[in-house]
Amino acid sequence: MEKVRFIDPDTKEEVEFFVVEETKVNGTRYLFVTEEEDGDCDAYILKEVAAEEEEVVCEMVEDETELAAVGKIFAELIEDADIEY
Repeated sequence: MEKVRFIDPDTKEEVEFFVVEETKVNGTRYLFVTEEEDGDCDAYILKEVAAEEEEVVCEMVEDETELAAVGKIFAELIEDADIEY
């Protein structure tokens, strides 16, 4: 499973996430990521906001309307997941 590094903009702490699924909506790439490779754990939706040479810049989706819309897409793509948000 692919891993991505995420740097929290507030704390500057680096966190590694496992990419479970990805999709594109209206030309924007979204990643459904988890902290653990398998099992029950917290999951997040990251949104690609820029691409700089070999690095991709993502931010966590916090807008509730956007989160609900993209969350529904991921719920359909990831059949065996019980997604709550």
